[in-house]
Amino acid sequence: MARARSGDQDYRGPVRRILVAILCLVLAAVFLVWRIDSPRVERLRVALLDRIVPPMGWAMAPITTLADMAASFQSYDRIYQQNQDLRRELQQLKSWKEAALQLEQQNAKLLAQNQVRLDPKLTSVSGVVLADTGSPFSKSVLLNIGARDGILDGWATMDGLGLVGRIAGVGQNVSRVLLLTDASSRVPVTIQPSGQRAMVVGDNSAAPPLDFIGAPEQVHPNDSVVSSGDGGVFPGGILVGKVIQTRDKRFRVLLSADYSRLEFVRVLRSRPAEAVPGAGPLIVPEPEPYGPALPEHAAPPPTITPPPLPDPTLSPAPEPASPDGTPDVTPDPEPVQPTPGAVPGAVPNG
Repeated sequence: MARARSGDQDYRGPVRRILVAILCLVLAAVFLVWRIDSPRVERLRVALLDRIVPPMGWAMAPITTLADMAASFQSYDRIYQQNQDLRRELQQLKSWKEAALQLEQQNAKLLAQNQVRLDPKLTSVSGVVLADTGSPFSKSVLLNIGARDGILDGWATMDGLGLVGRIAGVGQNVSRVLLLTDASSRVPVTIQPSGQRAMVVGDNSAAPPLDFIGAPEQVHPNDSVVSSGDGGVFPGGILVGKVIQTRDKRFRVLLSADYSRLEFVRVLRSRPAEAVPGAGPLIVPEPEPYGPALPEHAAPPPTITPPPLPDPTLSPAPEPASPDGTPDVTPDPEPVQPTPGAVPGAVPNG
């Protein structure tokens, strides 16, 4: 048995060496043939390819499949990048659309009249959202700006599209923003174009309800909702969202701010409204300079025409004589003294 095994090993060793040598010679011959630049060798190469390559298509199938998969992944990556770019452009277009709608409403209400005094432009401070500190019972985020940046408690915040919330806590380096969806949030708003006043009440949902609507029959879905400025907390005219109606016939607000992608927030520097110190002095009528006024429908005084003066160039007419021959002399009437307080030209009674 030991001799048989040793004989097999002695036989396999030389065969392996011979096969390896033959393979090396074949590879060297193929390399040399492939490197020879001759028309005959070129025809030989083409003939070999025509004979070998078509039957070997099944061997190239896995490689072709892998190449197609790699190209598909690259195409998917390009499509994903294009999708992200289109999302950003769509968000910018929505912002421009809302701005155009607000300008159209302002022009419709003739806000560009000469005697209208508009509020001063609001300035803003941009901050980065550090963390979402919300819970099932509160909705808020943290910003990387605080008292060192001049942030004050109560200022309104918004993203590129609409109102986000208000500052509800200021530290030296950070500040907390209470979102509109928080259960303790209350925002007075105006519904356009009907002009109805309402209140956006947070209830920890993505679409807070609209309460205290004056005339609900004048409110329709897709109406714009902007802040009214009542109470002096939020500036007026900031976009909040659009009106939607749920199955229970209740109006809610689809917020314009994208809370799922809230990365940058602008804090609006609002100025407190100027308070009126008190009532001014009363305006009294001027006194009548010439006594009591006549009734409104009183007749105008009669016009008295003076008698004509005698011509001095003419001789005076002879006076008529009386029956006894003496001239008839009529005494002049005595002048009438005016009564104090009487109206000139008025006819005295009886």
